[in-house]
Amino acid sequence: MKKNVSSLVLALTFGLTALANPVEGEKKEVKTDASTVTWKAYKVTGSHTGTVDLKSGALLFDDNGKLSGGEFEVDMTSLVSTDLEGEYKGKLEGHLKSDDFFGVATHPTSKLIFTNVKASGKNSFEVTGDLTIKGITKPVTFDVSIYGSKATATMKVDRAQYDVRYGSGSFFENLGDKTIYDEFDMVVDLEF
Repeated sequence: MKKNVSSLVLALTFGLTALANPVEGEKKEVKTDASTVTWKAYKVTGSHTGTVDLKSGALLFDDNGKLSGGEFEVDMTSLVSTDLEGEYKGKLEGHLKSDDFFGVATHPTSKLIFTNVKASGKNSFEVTGDLTIKGITKPVTFDVSIYGSKATATMKVDRAQYDVRYGSGSFFENLGDKTIYDEFDMVVDLEF
């Protein structure tokens, strides 16, 4: 009798868990070593470019093979500049990793979780997601294109929303040509 009751409890538990967390479609893990995240930031006197590594990521597809979700984690400690060399490269990277910008000692990762996906074309999707930088989560909307086992996304990120203040005209006045614009661009190329 005890065995039957235990079996019934286990069956109910797993059955209810399956109902609460239905598995639909397919989850495709991103190949982090073959994927790239490129950034470009702008200031009055020019711009800087660089990369940051994906720590993990996955795209979710519905039963019809259409994008339905995704979740990514970025290794902020891997932030590098690709437009400078030598001493200036090291100084910029150190400054970007400091508390003036992304505070990677305290916040070593950033995350993006898709919250809504709408088809906008045959292989194109408009995605809304929750982006977390420096422990602050804000919604972002961007476009994703998928071709076979590759995906590309482009987005603008407003650093002021994540308390990244250094050189920002949103927080400081009279910066003149020392102003660094709040929005920066990200281009993400994924393989899965």
